[in-house]
Amino acid sequence: MSAPVTAVAAAPERLRLTEIFLSLQGESNSVGWPTVFVRLTGCPLRCQYCDTTYSFHGGDWWEMDAILAEVARYGVRHVCVTGGEPLAQKRCITLLQRLCDAGYTVSLETSGALDIGGVDPRVVRVVDIKTPGSAEVHRNRWENIPLLTSRDEVKFVICSREDYEWSRGIVAEHALSSRCEVLFSPSFAQVSPRELAQWIVDDRLPVRFQLQLHKILWGDEPGR
Repeated sequence: MSAPVTAVAAAPERLRLTEIFLSLQGESNSVGWPTVFVRLTGCPLRCQYCDTTYSFHGGDWWEMDAILAEVARYGVRHVCVTGGEPLAQKRCITLLQRLCDAGYTVSLETSGALDIGGVDPRVVRVVDIKTPGSAEVHRNRWENIPLLTSRDEVKFVICSREDYEWSRGIVAEHALSSRCEVLFSPSFAQVSPRELAQWIVDDRLPVRFQLQLHKILWGDEPGR
């Protein structure tokens, strides 16, 4: 007679996190809303203007249920999963789904270098398109563009007039403004906000100018 098979409990799903914090959303279509930010650790890119390099390494392992419990503790409805590059951790897809299932308004901030196809369709995907001035233009995953819907957003961080003209060409080539919201942001200390705003106005460009609200309010303070 064979021995009975003992069921083995599945190991809890975990993600490496740098921080979870409450602030105002400083960018995108939900700017100004009180938002819980879940910042995942690690990023395969090295954009020259990155302001979250502290999230490249370190962090702590969190079980999925603990993340959900911590998010719930803040009592707001907007949640942003960011990084680093959150999609570099495969279980990010599960986290996004579970946040949506819990009834939150969920956004994902991603570099655009990794496949967004597996992201829950309820999530607002804010996808960077890396300009030449970022030093990571070669990492753009152009296959993501046909996957974008009207609820998604693409963001260009503009580092120079040359970046602006390149980005203007990409918007036209891919008809981005008819596919989703398009955001142009000035790279801090490289292009003045007024200068970028004037370029957009002069060209009647169908994009939204944005500043990083959190930097205006709190500067470069981590966890803001």
